[in-house]
Amino acid sequence: MMAAAPPFLARFRHPTQVVATAFGLAIGIGTALLSLPVATTAGESAGWVTAMFTSASAVCVTGLVLVDTEAHWSVFGELVIAGLAQVGGLGIMTMATLFTLLLSGRLGLRARIAAQAETKTPSMSDVRQLVRKVVVFSLACEAVFAVVLTGRFLIGYGEPFGRALYLGGFHAVTSFNSAGFTLWPDSLMRFVTDPWICLTVSIAAIVGGLGFPVVFELARHWRHPRKWTILTRITVGTTVILLVLGTLIFLVTEWRNPRTLGQLDDSTKLLAAFFTSVMPRSAGFNVLDISQMYPSSWLATDVLMFIGGGSAGTAGGIKVTTFGMLAFIIWAEMRGESRVNIGHRRLPETTQRQVITIAVMGVGLVTVSTYILLALTPHGLDQVLFEVVSAFGTAGLSTGITGSVGPAGHVLLAVLMFIGRIGPLTLGSALALNRRARRYELPEERVIVG
Repeated sequence: MMAAAPPFLARFRHPTQVVATAFGLAIGIGTALLSLPVATTAGESAGWVTAMFTSASAVCVTGLVLVDTEAHWSVFGELVIAGLAQVGGLGIMTMATLFTLLLSGRLGLRARIAAQAETKTPSMSDVRQLVRKVVVFSLACEAVFAVVLTGRFLIGYGEPFGRALYLGGFHAVTSFNSAGFTLWPDSLMRFVTDPWICLTVSIAAIVGGLGFPVVFELARHWRHPRKWTILTRITVGTTVILLVLGTLIFLVTEWRNPRTLGQLDDSTKLLAAFFTSVMPRSAGFNVLDISQMYPSSWLATDVLMFIGGGSAGTAGGIKVTTFGMLAFIIWAEMRGESRVNIGHRRLPETTQRQVITIAVMGVGLVTVSTYILLALTPHGLDQVLFEVVSAFGTAGLSTGITGSVGPAGHVLLAVLMFIGRIGPLTLGSALALNRRARRYELPEERVIVG
């Protein structure tokens, strides 16, 4: 017998409504907690704008901040931020599904559909097993990264065990969930020469950003690429290409910049360039001063932030799968082919329309938001565009103007973070489920294009 849906799910007719509402509630709860006097080191309320912005940044795993995390927030506030990042990274509906399983041991149809919208599970019958895998895998990865970072802080920097454990655990959570929050005012710039810190954080961000379906398939068939699905092939291939190209671009562009790579030795330049190539994929940490980069590097970072990471992962952006499939669609059209083929598979026309819709709507949203923020602030186009794309892509990188865009600008960036976190996810689900069979066809007419 089918189990009844939980009351809060029964109010919604579409799973995307559940996901959006759940993320909104999480931001609201985080805002309330961070508004408490106990959440700040000064023992005073942070104010609703700062609390709301920080909560949205944590739940949407972005990392943009208005205040110094360690100096402004108390241990309670920092733990709230880490908790919000954990919930946002795993996905509200993944957590809700887990709680439902723990309480009832079974799922209703509406709950399964809602969880499927969040986890991108191919079949609703796989939701129960996948959610358990996601949670166990996430916690296991965070534990491993926490151990490595704790050991490094303990041995390499002489931190007391308690402090090293706190630093390791906090940054393991924020790096794996692509949240970008750190407990230092300069992000990770002080560790630019430390491969243990840089590579651990980079690997955590890459693994979390690949997407859980891809990670699980790689675990099963990593020795047999021919068995990989189109999702895995595009995600892995595009990720590798973007990481290599990003590293090369930052090396070439910033090599002689005395304020970034120019002051480092050759091996450290390579490490810093690789780290800088990984972080725009949504992780949001930096080992170089972003504000001192050349505008050409900002533009390259804009592109990487807009693309983001893998589907059903902790990263943001329009997703590498969308970008990769868009490239195949363009290539097929340029060659005059009537079908889009990827490997030995054909891409459905419905998926093609979804890809184009998500990409175009993303460009439109960034364009309109950039115009509005330009009107609200005195900053130039380069910096404003960077800030907008960072918020939309939930990347968390900044040229340093986040705190000076004013309350209206902060609200706009918070809305962008919210849309960027749930937008491609909910839009993709809505397009996939919103199918209506037309009972007739209209006459065809050719239109001049271009």
